[in-house]
Amino acid sequence: MRRLVAVVAALVVAGCGTSDEGSAPGEVTVFAAASLTESFTSLGKDFEAANPGIKVKFNFGGSSALAQQLNQGAPADVFASAAPANMEQVADTGTITATPTTFARNTLQIAVPKGNPGGVGGLADFGKAELKIALCAEQVPCGAAARKVLAAAGVTAVPDTLEQDVKAALTKVSLGEVDAALVYRTDVKAAGGKVEGKDFPEAGQAVNDYPIAPVAKARNAAGAQAFIDFVRSEKGRAVLTEAGFVLP
Repeated sequence: MRRLVAVVAALVVAGCGTSDEGSAPGEVTVFAAASLTESFTSLGKDFEAANPGIKVKFNFGGSSALAQQLNQGAPADVFASAAPANMEQVADTGTITATPTTFARNTLQIAVPKGNPGGVGGLADFGKAELKIALCAEQVPCGAAARKVLAAAGVTAVPDTLEQDVKAALTKVSLGEVDAALVYRTDVKAAGGKVEGKDFPEAGQAVNDYPIAPVAKARNAAGAQAFIDFVRSEKGRAVLTEAGFVLP
């Protein structure tokens, strides 16, 4: 697979890919969910190393915001979402016409500051008014998942802050600005000890599928497909597994 990706990318560099004025030959622009920041950054470097002449540019953010940007005409070659619903937003407008592929899955974990000063033990504590809680906004995949698990636990949470992507919610925890947040377990792992993660039984009620697809008007269609193939390759699967994602 690695050799195949290299051959396809080489064709892109040679000029077989199409590009709009102002886009660099061999450049692949990837819009990806914030929770993919660490794993995709690593994969981007590996992809570039395997394919000299190819440059990967990333735009990480909340999947709902990325979908809106794409529907407004933002130039991109690949979209990787943290939930099918946001992929459907761009498919409904024709911005994505290819069939998306699910390449990873993720679940939520409770994140607390080191030492757990708020004494958070489970989802029930998210209903305590005396605790400061951060959640993702509901239109963001991590926010939609949080709503599902809280409903499954019968907990009514009144968050002190609603964040537009999972990294912003995690930052509130790492800075000690909140007592707890619901974020992806991969983000807790990526924090590298800056926060503590707590599992909870209702997490299985909201498993997020991560779809990926090329953008219909990709400036570098061959490069887009090469990158997608790389994400789905043995190397890509290894990186995603190490990051804590569950593979389909």
